[in-house]
Order: sequence, then C-alpha cells, then structure tokens
Amino acid sequence: MKLPQLQIGNILPKFPIVQGGMALRVSTAPLASAVANAGGIGVLGATGMSEEELREEIRKTRRLTSGPLGVNIMFAIKNFPKMVYTAIEEKIDVIFTGAGFSRDIFHWSKESGVPVVSIVSSTKLAVLAEKLGASAVVVEGVEAGGHLGTDKPLTEILPSIRKAINIPLIAAGGIIDGKGIAKMLQLGADGVQMATRFVLSKECDVSDSFKQMYLKAKPEDVVIIPSPVGLPGRALHNPFASKIIQGEKITPENCDNCLKKCSKQYCIMKALDNSCIGNVNEGIVFAGKNVHKIKDILPVQEIFNRLIREAKEN
Repeated sequence: MKLPQLQIGNILPKFPIVQGGMALRVSTAPLASAVANAGGIGVLGATGMSEEELREEIRKTRRLTSGPLGVNIMFAIKNFPKMVYTAIEEKIDVIFTGAGFSRDIFHWSKESGVPVVSIVSSTKLAVLAEKLGASAVVVEGVEAGGHLGTDKPLTEILPSIRKAINIPLIAAGGIIDGKGIAKMLQLGADGVQMATRFVLSKECDVSDSFKQMYLKAKPEDVVIIPSPVGLPGRALHNPFASKIIQGEKITPENCDNCLKKCSKQYCIMKALDNSCIGNVNEGIVFAGKNVHKIKDILPVQEIFNRLIREAKEN
C-alpha cells in the first residue's frame, strides 16, 4: 500500500511513524535522533528527568539531527507545567502527553505555537482533545506497553474514534512490523506510534539485561501490573512484578513526591530506573503485548527499511 503523509502542525516527517517516548531514559538522544534521521518523528521520554536534564537532552538530540523531534511528558508528574515550558523554550517540534488529561497545555500550545498531541483511549477524550486544540491524537489500545487507559483492543476503539474526529489519528499499541502498520492505516489511521520495536535497536540506550528480557520473552511473560500512578501497566514478568501483583508494599527509601497522586505501593521511578541500568530483577520492564514476536536487535535505519518495505507490500 502507499503510505500516507502524516502532518502534525507544520511537521511533515518522511514516513508516518512516531517513536513512542519511553521513560525513564529509555528513549534518549541516540534513539530519538536516529529515528528522526531515518524519516520518522523521534520522541524523548521526559518523565523522570529534571527540567535541566530535559533541556540538555533536547540540545544533545538537536546536535545529532535536524529531523522532527518530540517529547513525551506524563500529565501525572508534579512538575508537568515546568517540563512543558522547558520543552517549549528549547523549541521542541511537538509535545505528546498522556497518563491523565491536561486542559492547560492547549493554552500553552496556542501561546507558543508548539503543537500538542494527546494520547487517548476513548472517543470522549479524543473529541475533547480536538475541541481544545490538539493537533493530533495518539489512540492507544490495551496492547500497548506501559500505562494503559483502556482494556479494549486497538482495532475496536480506533474505528469509532476515526469517525468522531477530523484531526490526524496515530494508532498505538502492539504494532511491531510493517504488516501491523498497514493494518492500522487501512482502518483509518494517519500514522502509527511504535515503542517496543525501538527498544530492540542498537541506538536504544538501555542495559543489555533489559534488551535480553525482550528477546527472551514468551507470550505468557507479558503481564498487567498495578502502578502507583493509578493506572494498570503492561510489563514483563520478573521477581519485582510478582511482588507487586501479589500486593506487597515495597516502601521506597526516599520519596521525591514526583507524582500528583501516588499509591506509594512502590516507587515507580526507582523501579523503571533499575531496569534501565540493568537491575531488571528489582525493577519494571514495560513492554507491549507483542514483544515476543521481535527476534533481533537492529540499527534504527535497518528497522525503518524493513518496516517501510513490509508496509508497502501489504
């Protein structure tokens, strides 16, 4: 099939592929810049960074690419406004936001001219986002990795949202190859967002232990876990996941009060950071439902070549 042109504000990537912004420091400058250079939209995962860390990461990425660059900022974090303003000050191309819904960000978007993309999982929120000024929406199904806003599959929620809105719709959740891209485009999406596939890239800056969990994953290893954010999350089964699924409370040694609301069952920031640096048995390894289907670690450019070829063949 012929790939459509995805447009978000004035952003026109060569290919309609957005790399999902993954915290904590899973999608950083090396990955985001490689995706942008390959023709997609590279996205930094800002959650867990300080404002200055985000500022430096954006500048570092800009030194590596002139392609379209976005940042993903979770609404659930306390310093959400400061992080948004930092991204705007650094002239980010686009801001993606989910894990809650911000109305204020649309005022900031209008003032700055930086387009905002809302990550939604229902028709109601998609319509509201368009009404308030979103330049596009990411529609995320239950197949996605990380925090989930629905228990319904992407193929069920996408068509109804497509009928309800006129702004670009980006499909997300469980898409790991070109065949999946083609399917979503045929259902009415203008583009796709992919995260799990790009973890298994040479440029993704997580530990080898993290990547090996992805490579060794079986379908039954993908589980739903509780999150202090208040949303369920999709992750890989490990000793830490077992503890929190069983309801064990793992009191953090230190608490920065980083979330607006937190159940305090465990520190999600510490758990995500542990996995990123290689201490996977003491952390959370977020992953999409179809992670077990990915069998190789490739350079981002090679991943893109394969995705585009497969999508055009379907």
